Amino acid sequence: MSLKPARRAGYLEALGIDVWVPRSNRGLGASARVQVLAPEPAPALELSDGSSIAAAAQSQPVAATGADDWASLQAEVRTCTRCILHRGRTQAVFGSGDLEARWMVVGEAPGAEEDRQGEPFVGNAGQLLNAMLAAIGLPRPSVFVANMVKCRPPENRDPKPAELASCRPYLERQVRLLQPTLILVVGRIAAQALLATDAPVARLRGQLHRVGGLNTPAIVTYHPAYLLRTPADKRKAWEDLKFARRTFDELAATAST
Repeated sequence: MSLKPARRAGYLEALGIDVWVPRSNRGLGASARVQVLAPEPAPALELSDGSSIAAAAQSQPVAATGADDWASLQAEVRTCTRCILHRGRTQAVFGSGDLEARWMVVGEAPGAEEDRQGEPFVGNAGQLLNAMLAAIGLPRPSVFVANMVKCRPPENRDPKPAELASCRPYLERQVRLLQPTLILVVGRIAAQALLATDAPVARLRGQLHRVGGLNTPAIVTYHPAYLLRTPADKRKAWEDLKFARRTFDELAATAST
């Protein structure tokens, strides 16, 4: 299922992507303009052979064994005291979305609004993330969104290495339960922690990485909060999203054969 051009134009506008048009096309509606300047990525919810992503997902069943299931993991996260961050939290932010999603988004840590609501990526950064996902045909409820750290660091500071290490097993178990086809990693802190590197986002973009014992494919892009502060990099993020969309479709098609 492809997005209608007018709707895609709206998402590109939310992303801050300028839509340039030839002089002869000025005065046309938004749908005509976007057809000129925003080429469609691979189909959003259908593979190139016509099979559905849901069918591809069936070939990768979630493996939850013993006590390591979603309910027990969430209960464990909510009562976690592994690091000092639990002392100042309103609530742990476990993650949200489809528990059978083929896409996973991983960010850094909850902020103040996330701590209040108990859900990752809300507020302005969350709205931009929603627009980023929708621009490649992914409604927010169709993905699973989580953070490296489940409790808010004081004053929204960067998580410390010990805090990231304490929380990493929770994320690894989420990945093991979900078994996503692709992880979209947003932001420097999450990318460096998840990939065990000190490379900047600029060097990690545009390539396929592998994460953890399951060798899960991952692609890195900028954090929505960074893009709000640095709108000049929104076009780079758009290129990352198109790359992620193409990569996902290739991976899903391979898994279904």
